[in-house]
Amino acid sequence: MLTQLRPAAFLLLAMILLTGFAYPLAMTGFAQVLAPGAANGSLILRDGQAVGSELIAQPFTGTGYLHPRPSAVDFGTIPSGATNLGPTSAALATTVTERRAEWQSLNGVAAPVDAVTTSGSGLDPHVSPENAAGQAARIAAARGVAVEAVLAIIAAQTEPRWLGLYGEARVNVLRVNLALDEGMPLPPAGTN
Repeated sequence: MLTQLRPAAFLLLAMILLTGFAYPLAMTGFAQVLAPGAANGSLILRDGQAVGSELIAQPFTGTGYLHPRPSAVDFGTIPSGATNLGPTSAALATTVTERRAEWQSLNGVAAPVDAVTTSGSGLDPHVSPENAAGQAARIAAARGVAVEAVLAIIAAQTEPRWLGLYGEARVNVLRVNLALDEGMPLPPAGTN
């Protein structure tokens, strides 16, 4: 029996070392060399400090900022996920109607679909160009600048379809908000 257990135990130990340690360390090393930004979470740094990730949404709520899609998990990464409410759900219909009314009263224009529905992860860092453009007048008013200046920042941060074929054009909310803060800071409180 020992003649059978010894090779099995050795093989188990070898596979644990290979697949549990060696392979992950090798892949981490390759990733650090080939794509260090992605390997480190696609963090966006400002003055050497991480302000967020381009891959995870943050809850921007101020009138001078581009707002992200709603989140079913309040932008929490653990656990992330959707609501699991289907298209026939009365609760989903009510929630979407409330979000639409709130978005329209805040922005003064009709709400695009991605402004009133959550993404599958609840952490989508992008909004559609239509969603971003619909918020431009509110942002411009809060920052005391022309709408065209805000639209120019949104256009500069709009990412096209991948390889021109896959997905849809999208706007990274964090990148737009950082560009807004850099190019047209909010006026001090009480001066608006």
